[in-house]
Amino acid sequence: MFGFFESEEVKKLKSHITNLGALAKIDGHVDPSEMDFIIGIGKKHGMKASEVRNLLSQVNDAKPQLPSNDSERFDQIYDLVEMMLADGIVDENEMEFCIHMASKLGFKKAIVGVLVRKISMGVKDGLPREAIKQDAQDYLNY
Repeated sequence: MFGFFESEEVKKLKSHITNLGALAKIDGHVDPSEMDFIIGIGKKHGMKASEVRNLLSQVNDAKPQLPSNDSERFDQIYDLVEMMLADGIVDENEMEFCIHMASKLGFKKAIVGVLVRKISMGVKDGLPREAIKQDAQDYLNY
């Protein structure tokens, strides 16, 4: 109802949540750990759990709002990769979706697979987000 009056930041957050929801649903169901992860992202940005669930129920209807800068693009693909890893099982469809989303977010097609795998390995190795981001920036020459 109030979508017209939403700030660009709120629109971007909702788009990000819907992108995460699309990734969660790609294997046919939303694992509880995936749902908790998405709700956690929403809460971190001031959303209520019920608002996040409502957004996820409308995932197929939403139009994505793409990030406007490299830092936001990285943060979104990082969250998508972290989401892919949330249930402990990396499905090939999830990996392909992350690579596809990285491309849609504006990363060069020639490096999206490497970018997603670098983020994935960094998360698995327990590196902090900022260290992975710095490594990616050095690699991508933003």
